[in-house]
Amino acid sequence: MDVVVVESPAKAKTINKYLGRNYKVLASFGHVRDLPAKDGSVRPDEDFAMSWAVDTASGKRLADIAKAVKDADGLILATDPDREGEAISWHVLEVLRQKRALKDKPVSRVVFNAITKSSVLEAMANPRQIDVPLVDAYLARRALDYLVGFTLSPVLWRKLPGARSAGRVQSVALRLVCDRESEIERFIREEYWQISALLGTPRNETFEARLTAFERKKLQKLDIANKTQADDIKAMLEGAVFKALSVEAKPTKRNPGPPFTTSTLQQAASSGLGFSATRTMQVAQRLYEGMDIGGETAGLITYMRTDGVQMAPEAIDGARDAIAKEFGPKYLPEKPRQYTAKAKNAQEAHEAIRPTDFMRTPASVRQYLDADQARLYELIWKRAIASQMQPAEIERTTVEIEAVNGARTAELRAVGSVVRFDGFIAAYTDQKDDDAEDEENRRLPEIRAGEQLARQAINATQHTTEPPPRYSEASLIKKLEELGIGRPSTYTAILKTLEDRDYVTIDKRRLVPQAKGRLLSAFLESFFERYVEYDFTASLEEKLDEISDGKLAWKDVLRDFWKDFSGAVADIKELRVTDVLDALNEELAPLVFPAREDGSNPRICPKCGTGNLSLKLGKFGAFVGCSNYPECSFTRQLGDAANPNGENGGGEDGTKVLGKDPYTAEEITLRSGRFGPYLQRGDGKEAKRSSLPKGWTPESIDHEKALALLGLPRDVGKHPESGKMISAGLGRYGPFVLHDGTYANLDSIEDVFSIGLNRAVTVIAEKQSKAKGGRNGGTAAALKELGDHPDGGGKIVVRDGKYGPYVNFGKVNATLPKGKDPQSVTVEDALALIAEKEAKGGGGKKPFRKAAAAKAPAAKKTAAKKPAAKKKG
Repeated sequence: MDVVVVESPAKAKTINKYLGRNYKVLASFGHVRDLPAKDGSVRPDEDFAMSWAVDTASGKRLADIAKAVKDADGLILATDPDREGEAISWHVLEVLRQKRALKDKPVSRVVFNAITKSSVLEAMANPRQIDVPLVDAYLARRALDYLVGFTLSPVLWRKLPGARSAGRVQSVALRLVCDRESEIERFIREEYWQISALLGTPRNETFEARLTAFERKKLQKLDIANKTQADDIKAMLEGAVFKALSVEAKPTKRNPGPPFTTSTLQQAASSGLGFSATRTMQVAQRLYEGMDIGGETAGLITYMRTDGVQMAPEAIDGARDAIAKEFGPKYLPEKPRQYTAKAKNAQEAHEAIRPTDFMRTPASVRQYLDADQARLYELIWKRAIASQMQPAEIERTTVEIEAVNGARTAELRAVGSVVRFDGFIAAYTDQKDDDAEDEENRRLPEIRAGEQLARQAINATQHTTEPPPRYSEASLIKKLEELGIGRPSTYTAILKTLEDRDYVTIDKRRLVPQAKGRLLSAFLESFFERYVEYDFTASLEEKLDEISDGKLAWKDVLRDFWKDFSGAVADIKELRVTDVLDALNEELAPLVFPAREDGSNPRICPKCGTGNLSLKLGKFGAFVGCSNYPECSFTRQLGDAANPNGENGGGEDGTKVLGKDPYTAEEITLRSGRFGPYLQRGDGKEAKRSSLPKGWTPESIDHEKALALLGLPRDVGKHPESGKMISAGLGRYGPFVLHDGTYANLDSIEDVFSIGLNRAVTVIAEKQSKAKGGRNGGTAAALKELGDHPDGGGKIVVRDGKYGPYVNFGKVNATLPKGKDPQSVTVEDALALIAEKEAKGGGGKKPFRKAAAAKAPAAKKTAAKKPAAKKKG
């Protein structure tokens, strides 16, 4: 018997069915080792020696693998077919060697691009050894990311409080988002006018033509700059005679695009389905790992982390058979289409994303998939099959028209197109093509050269130029790919990191840089410019690819990088904070000093009228303050352009009055201080103050909300056993309930105001149970085991807590709905409850927080403090 190691339990289950009883398939659950989040994990002085650590969960899985290998004939490493997959196989092998579990047993590596029986069996028949250059490229990338993050972060904590960390690739992506925001801020709108004519043919059919030239001069977009010019041209055309000078019908062909790569799939799913990059990859992972299709378990798509655009010959044959069957012989080209990757180095040496079986049409598998899976599979199937279909045949007609009014002339043009044969469009059309409503998609009536055309209406419409749009997730991924930055497996992680660190937020599917993100980006551009340059980062990616090709030694690349980078960091350490602030004041002037409506100097303090405003650094980050401090206490939150007068904005006395407290008759006001907006009841040192919870905006605060927030903590009720009061409130670590010294976190601020006694008792009991028994809730009895989570991470168990049954997965405990029988809970029920709990913030600490704590506990604690009541100034 051989032991086969794959990454996910879902994949292990499927592959075990294919291989039979002579194999034992075990899952590693992704990476089994990582660099500890502390100094010394990568040691440049020891020729970049690296220390690896195994967490508790991975340790147990590795022990299970080692035990199985000791009793096996051999080991087969079958992790994913990319750089990360190769690295996981290498890690597993290294640990097994350390455990002396292998002895002289044979070890082989197999890769399959699709989880189907034929693909898996073919891979097993063609084993190889671990690709050492591919592992070296992984080690180099991991070391680079570690060295940048753990070398820069302490500098940021000292020179730029509030900035959490900076990553090698994430910082470049953040720069793209911030540079686009700066473009938008600098953009000056320009007015322009467009003139069109509604004309009729002698056969009483109408069409529209646009003005292209006036008085023998070709017109550019902005040439008609004002209403006076537009009215003059309009008046001339209203008295003109129109004649068709020429009619040209030109046949063109439009070829299909290649099948999806990782980035093009994420872009198409965003524009066509409204999926985020993370959601796209989660759904694609399930389609790849295997679904139960009418009693047969199989992967529906090939591996989804790829920048290759080609398909295997047998897949092309399958696509051509499906085209002939589903669309007819006329849609099938004489020869198969071949595509070439645009990426400079498509290091993922496997296929584009395609169906594993083209005969599994979207309609035939829809009943076995959930809504998201069905929609994404349909998108992948249509794009892949369209890539092998005939081109669309389009006839494009252009009509040139002359308008004459006495001695004055003008030229107009009408353009239209007709699809003579739809070709691949019968299967797939990009969302952007579907949405196009320009003149080239209009069908023109019959128009003959030389005939007179009747004027029916002349229209002059005003327009203004528009600033470039903010990046969406899809367009940012596309830009990163164009620049050669990042690789397929890194895009979603880059976006998630920027959002998790509050450097960007997503508003209407657009990435909006936050003040702390812009501050960090400006700091890096000012003092680490080379390391956030697009060309430098892209060239480093090329070197990593050359390592994977065996053309460069990975430690040579690290030595070259570290020599210059460590020197740059040493230079920055000598900088004074005032030098940093001066540079940032200039770099971020539109953000720090927004223009004022009265046109006055935005850098003069609005409170004292004599001081100069500047960035200031506090323990919670940057804010804007007056140079006359402490005589002048003016402060303003960075990026608060809507309130340029800071804490003195909103009214003559510097506050926005919301009403009075009905019990104390004290005035309740909304104010803005250096740490952000806050509420205040009364005046003086004894005034009650409360910062706004995360997610609450000043615009959303009314009298009722203010009373509720200032009334915290509130009494929920007496505990049925102890008789002591349970209270709910908002503290430095978020919303909580408190009973007899025990704090238990709540999922959201709304829970603080709505939680009842029964739920509060349950939450406290769960916290006490965890404290006694650790991760899985102490002695809580297991009522039902549902198996491993399909995405990895451990088992899902239904447990019986002191105050009722709940679903347990890792650190997530999700209470069952009232009346729900624990024995009736299915995996689907549990996954929904877990997802709901995690979405509300119940999924445990983010990995970065652990890293920050290990690096500098004191700095971490300071940066995390958010007092419930903050004093002004």
